[in-house]
Amino acid sequence: MSAEHAPTAGEYIVHHLTHFQNKEMAGIIDFSVFNLDSIFWAVLLGVVGTLMLWRAAVNATSGVPGRFQAAVEILVEMVDTQAKGIIHNAESRKLVAPLALTVFVWIFLMNAMDLLPVDLIPAIWSAIFGAAGHDPHHAYMRVVPTADLSSTLGLSCSVLLICVFYNIKIKGIGGWVHELFCAPFGAHPLLWPINFVMQMIEFAAKTVSHGMRLFGNMYAGELVFMLIALMGGAAAASLSGILLPVGHVIAGTIWAIFHILIITLQAFIFMMLTLVYVGQAHDAH
Repeated sequence: MSAEHAPTAGEYIVHHLTHFQNKEMAGIIDFSVFNLDSIFWAVLLGVVGTLMLWRAAVNATSGVPGRFQAAVEILVEMVDTQAKGIIHNAESRKLVAPLALTVFVWIFLMNAMDLLPVDLIPAIWSAIFGAAGHDPHHAYMRVVPTADLSSTLGLSCSVLLICVFYNIKIKGIGGWVHELFCAPFGAHPLLWPINFVMQMIEFAAKTVSHGMRLFGNMYAGELVFMLIALMGGAAAASLSGILLPVGHVIAGTIWAIFHILIITLQAFIFMMLTLVYVGQAHDAH
């Protein structure tokens, strides 16, 4: 995106879909490249969510709760109810229920970053820290970690590791290995390779779909906000008619209101799938 002329619609979108990274991408796959913006905002929002829950716990009273405490209590009760309905092991719920609560709050906060104006944070970042050799007016800075596939797959892989942990804890290493080779088609030795492949496919499919679902919805929402921002840019460039700027405000407002439902629903779905997958790790086949 050049500072000498106004960007085209394509340049604008590509710029806002480019991550602030530790170095330029060296190839299609390069595991030494990190999306620093996703890491920064994910960690920051994780700390914010943790402090919010900690504040609610520290200031909790047995009397009439305030609005913040009441909201947190409703959320905790909702998560605990869902956990009890899916995971019947009370000992496991001591870890899994708080984990599910943390997942919901964290993902909700990361999703909610999509409600900020598209150019706001990149412009502020450039003004404070400079654009690091890129466009002098707008830095590369994506602020929605869940619109980054590496973030959502990282979350889903973490859930996979938790499922492996509970498979071993509940069934024992021998019991889990037996399940890997004897389910779902039976314990006949000829079926062992087929059973094992099917189990691996199931683990891979659940992990990939878990992360891709969240990423796809948030990425699409981010694109819609960019298109609406482009409508506003066109309105600012040509104010010959009043309908375009009015349409920009109306479209942005409607999509933002609708997006509140999306960001909440996606956080809830990710939390519920986490509970379901951990619950499946407790079931014997």
